[in-house]
Amino acid sequence: MADRTGKFAGDDPFALAKTWLAEAEKSEPNDPNAIALSTVDRDGLPNARMVLLKDIEDDAFVFYTNYDSQKGQELAASGKVAFVMHWKSLRRQIRVRGTVEREDGQAADDYFKSRSLKSRLGAWASRQSQPLTSRGALVAEVAKITAAKGTNPDRPPFWGGFRISPVEIEFWADGDFRLHDRFRWSRSGRTEPWKIDRLNP
Repeated sequence: MADRTGKFAGDDPFALAKTWLAEAEKSEPNDPNAIALSTVDRDGLPNARMVLLKDIEDDAFVFYTNYDSQKGQELAASGKVAFVMHWKSLRRQIRVRGTVEREDGQAADDYFKSRSLKSRLGAWASRQSQPLTSRGALVAEVAKITAAKGTNPDRPPFWGGFRISPVEIEFWADGDFRLHDRFRWSRSGRTEPWKIDRLNP
């Protein structure tokens, strides 16, 4: 499916998302893979924060975090998530809603090993989202972990990925006079076919 600009070519939303991200990597000055990730707590109160999307698979989006963090706990409790990826340089955005499952296997191990040593040690040292007495205490914990784990630490058991399986993906592109182009892919379940609708701006 394509509009008059050709920005929505094809019927595979994951292929289109990959294309848009690749184009953003050429124009966005910082973190073109940043997403605003939204979760809800047990009372239904929403939380949002920026995280980095690390992979767009054939049928899912993947990011990594500390499972004991606030977002990790909220994702585990609800199993549901939403995010938006916005590129000011391209005047485009993608909105996603869906369910999540952990990625704590080989893919998580491989990604962890690809990170810098300091980032791997920091993942071990940080009790993400928990109160911290001072930055000095964190630096001291990093030093302690460095001495204990050495130069090739394994992935912590409390750290890994989340795979987002969308039930809805919306692509938005800026249009003249605020007559934006919006296309929504939706489905009732992961194995169901996509329905594609053009939306009013």
